[in-house]
Amino acid sequence: MNENNISDCQISCQAWAQFMRVSGNLLQKVEADLKAADLLPLAWFDVLSEVRRAQPKWLRPIDIQEKMLVKQYNMSRLIERLANEDLVERKSCDCDKRGMYIVLTAKGNAALDDIWPVYKAAIDQHFGDKLSPNEISSLMKILGKL
Repeated sequence: MNENNISDCQISCQAWAQFMRVSGNLLQKVEADLKAADLLPLAWFDVLSEVRRAQPKWLRPIDIQEKMLVKQYNMSRLIERLANEDLVERKSCDCDKRGMYIVLTAKGNAALDDIWPVYKAAIDQHFGDKLSPNEISSLMKILGKL
């Protein structure tokens, strides 16, 4: 291995570590803002958003799991909590009697509407306001490659 390869590897590893630290830090800040506003956790918002965006307006748990990259056992618990709070409803799937699909309730739709202004403000405060439009565009291109 030559000197350039070691240097390139070290830079990649440092960039990766910084990316992970910044990502975790930003998520913690956004979570704190949602909690301070007495709103649902970010993971709950993410599930509700995925279901709302789906066409038709339902998703199977496996679809949500794949979109969010969450382990199956965590998704099952999360859906259980959302259902217990009457934010989603589980319906049996005609195509697979063992399966189910998830739909938003009126309360789930209202919760999304309540969260979005606080979530958007947190994104702006902790992320968007710190970067220029050109930097955001560059970041989008870089992340698109990954």
